[in-house]
Amino acid sequence: MQHFKTLSAYLEYLELPRPEHPMLSVFSAAGDDFLPCPKESSPPITNDCYSISLKKIVKGNVNYGRTQYDFTNGALIFIAPRQVLQWDSSVVYDQKGFSINFHEDFLKGTELAHQIKKYGFFSYSANEALHLSPKEEKQIESIVENIHIEYQNNQDEFSKDIIISQLGTLLKYANRFYERQFLNRKELSNDLLEQFNQQLGAYVDSGQLQENGIPSIDQIADKLSVSQRYLSDTLKKETGKTSTEHLQLYLIGEAKNMLLNPTKTISEVAYDLGFEYPPYFSRLFKKKEGISPTEYRETYKMN
Repeated sequence: MQHFKTLSAYLEYLELPRPEHPMLSVFSAAGDDFLPCPKESSPPITNDCYSISLKKIVKGNVNYGRTQYDFTNGALIFIAPRQVLQWDSSVVYDQKGFSINFHEDFLKGTELAHQIKKYGFFSYSANEALHLSPKEEKQIESIVENIHIEYQNNQDEFSKDIIISQLGTLLKYANRFYERQFLNRKELSNDLLEQFNQQLGAYVDSGQLQENGIPSIDQIADKLSVSQRYLSDTLKKETGKTSTEHLQLYLIGEAKNMLLNPTKTISEVAYDLGFEYPPYFSRLFKKKEGISPTEYRETYKMN
């Protein structure tokens, strides 16, 4: 897989204009301007840059998770260094919006270098973009215009600090808007939890639990066509519990049924549920239920 260590090399590969700054590039389509077109397709690649871009889809099917959405409003996309990128020519973008690319070293020695790692949306898949309302889009574009003006000015001792400050503001607004998106998508969140449990049920019913052990959250997220971080964030926002906690609760629910079978030992129940170490299963059960598996069996055993 090809990897680009510098911003200039990455932009050259994309067939985009060279940057005005060795570690920062800003493309903004204001007024009658249009964004430069990158190459139509690419095999998987990686680079050492952050990217923030506002795109509009005019042709092609675009899914958000498993649901298709109207992208006539802006879709704000965040990409972190060393994320794998790949695209083809099936999707056509309106050449309006903006694209900001900056090398991770551009943030060195700044507070934003630490803050940016806390923004979970840089871990999301591209199809989990932030969908902006028209009002939100104007707010973001206003900040980008300030960055673009400073980017085009003659560089001086204040330039980098001003741009870093504006980038920090942009990310804070994006964080606010993501919170709004999570709150406004309760129906999708509930559907996601239902699909999460359905995937677990299918995994158990197919015998993979005993054969392969407890599935990872990454495995389940992949089946749902979302990223692990987005899955956990969405479930946490809607239910107050992370994806790991929901996985544990599902397993405890299965355990309760198994424990009522008097022919199975506690260890056998643990192994059947994919636990490699029965003592860990017992500790988890007691932590979630307040009593041990043995105490549960004694309390609820069948007559």
